[in-house]
Amino acid sequence: MGIHHSFPRVIIPKERVVVVTGANTGIGYETAKCIAEMGATVILACRSEEKAKQAMVKMNAEFQAEKDKKNPRIVDYPELSLEFMKLDCSSLQSVMDFAKEFKLSGRQLHVLVCNAGIGMSKQAYTEDGYELMFQVNYLSQYLLTAHLLPIMKTSGEDCRIIMVSSEVHRYSEFNLDRIQGKQYNERNFKRTLYYGNSKAFQIMQMFSMNRRLQNSNVTVTSLHPGVVQTEVTRNFTDLAPWALLFGVSKLLGASKTPFEGAETTINAAVNPALKGVRDVYFNNCKPDSIASMARKKHNQEGLWAYTQECLKKGGFLPEDVIKCLEGE
Repeated sequence: MGIHHSFPRVIIPKERVVVVTGANTGIGYETAKCIAEMGATVILACRSEEKAKQAMVKMNAEFQAEKDKKNPRIVDYPELSLEFMKLDCSSLQSVMDFAKEFKLSGRQLHVLVCNAGIGMSKQAYTEDGYELMFQVNYLSQYLLTAHLLPIMKTSGEDCRIIMVSSEVHRYSEFNLDRIQGKQYNERNFKRTLYYGNSKAFQIMQMFSMNRRLQNSNVTVTSLHPGVVQTEVTRNFTDLAPWALLFGVSKLLGASKTPFEGAETTINAAVNPALKGVRDVYFNNCKPDSIASMARKKHNQEGLWAYTQECLKKGGFLPEDVIKCLEGE
């Protein structure tokens, strides 16, 4: 269960539904497992059904081990309430399929954790034509929140959207003319910058959505999980400064385990004291500062308009969804 307990261990009704994107590994795995151990129904939104189901088996085995230890901080269920739903954030159609399936289920949604991400990818473009990190880390999860928002608005009080961002958002720029990175080639593509951009965009989405949702039951927060040794770091190994940073952090004990990295996300999702809290960027479970570029309303609204233009082109944002996003 980890050695840190920076979030309250609360009992969550099984009827409270939580979606965690990218939940089969790393931070997402620990987030999904811990929230399920508190009692919630957790949906693992992942690309691979096989990997997700393997993760679910592992979660239940670890849950049973904790029950055998008589751990008082977990629910006494026969097994965790876990489900798999397919979601590939590199495909906008996959996001639409997920949203359609969720709507047809008739269930409510109380917490959406936008955790799935890819780190410092080499220059690549999705089947939809967008820079890979822009789409996986930001655009697809914007689309997901847009389509699930109407359900969240009717799911009772205290519904939360959580953007798992990063301190790398401080290494970013806002330039709509360069947002897809097509002015670069494979040799000079600025991977750190475009990774930072995608994480800054999540924070900017937080502000833009909260302005429109300020009188609703839905709040949006964002966070930095910390320097965590997970699969997302696999794209860093050929970048000497970042490989060195992660290596030194691990050597000095400054890097976090996936569970420790998940603590801030779990806190944002379950802490009763955060009911109604919005526009906060958490670091180590505490509010932290945000880079000035991401705080500027002009930039936030420019990104909002650009994002909707991207999604309208493919027919991914119908008018009823847009009206809900705009607070109508």
